[in-house]
Amino acid sequence: MTLGITRRVLPAFYERLRDELTFPLSWERSTARDFPAWRAEARAVAGQSLLQPLAPGPEPFDPVTVEEWPCGRYTARTVEFALSRYGRARGSLLVPHGAGPFPAVLVLHDHGAEFTIGREKAVRPRSGPDRLARATAWAERHYDGRFIGDELAARGYAVLAVDTLGWGDRGPLAYEDQQALAANLLQLGTSPAGLAAHEDIRAAAFLASLPEVDERRVGALGFSMGAYRAWQLSALSDGVRAAAAVCWMTGLKEMMVPGSNALRGQSAYFMLHPGLHRHLDIPDLASLAAPKPALFHAGGRDHLFTAAGVEAAYAKLRAVWESQGAGDRLTTEVWPDTGHAFTAAMQDEVYAWLDTWLGAPAGSGPGSGGSASPPPA
Repeated sequence: MTLGITRRVLPAFYERLRDELTFPLSWERSTARDFPAWRAEARAVAGQSLLQPLAPGPEPFDPVTVEEWPCGRYTARTVEFALSRYGRARGSLLVPHGAGPFPAVLVLHDHGAEFTIGREKAVRPRSGPDRLARATAWAERHYDGRFIGDELAARGYAVLAVDTLGWGDRGPLAYEDQQALAANLLQLGTSPAGLAAHEDIRAAAFLASLPEVDERRVGALGFSMGAYRAWQLSALSDGVRAAAAVCWMTGLKEMMVPGSNALRGQSAYFMLHPGLHRHLDIPDLASLAAPKPALFHAGGRDHLFTAAGVEAAYAKLRAVWESQGAGDRLTTEVWPDTGHAFTAAMQDEVYAWLDTWLGAPAGSGPGSGGSASPPPA
């Protein structure tokens, strides 16, 4: 019998552990054939693994506008509000000019081991030349030079981006300290992933509460870790009506293999819920969003996710949406020549998709003109 550790801290018996995961609460294996009942049960189990309440809570947001700048088609604000019962946080809020209420998108920033900026990865910073320089370099590296929040605001969407714990104004965290942070939060009865999920639910609820926003047309968008958070948010919150996720979807078993980036630990703690995978695979959790509109894009040359993992996950997602007669509300695509990036071409497809399902006001910005009616429930 093989003992000990093998190949970059996998236990020698990892294959046996992996094979024992049967995901009994997945839609395909569940004995419940009533979809709302299955979703309620699976969401409750997921909520237990979050170690945080799923409901956004009764705490008032008490928002304050800290700064404001005119920006062509929209106004940029720095707002501060109660992100959780533990404290307040600052967010970048973009509000189009004109008569609202507007459709809105919560933009969730990526990880990238760059902690000095968070929300600035998605929304151009208006103060601080150092932050602007770092954010501009980040946008050039991963987003073809675009700030996706500003692109959406120019199209007629209200946009909110908030720092995750450890990033920007709530950090910066050092890469090598992520494991210690996770251990300490777990000691205190929660986890980085669970706390982030709860805060994302709160942030979406705050965005929907604004008088400028149509609460029936709130969506989520993210790249990389932000993609994980976007589809997770749609799965756990009925307040989010559509979600677009770029470069984060895979099957768990295809991810837990020697050489996988997830085996390095550290960053994985922001996307790891203790015990969840005894019940649900990664795409099973994402499927809790069905039959709402959902988009998943992957890069064919993305070194973080194997092609087999992406295809296995897409097949699971497709089966759930089609079982609910909602196959037309699910978009899954692999961009064969793209790595781990959110390119301009991918962005343009995502913006058009959001226009379809959230309905940017006609004439509000480049490429807009979608229906102003809310998407189907």
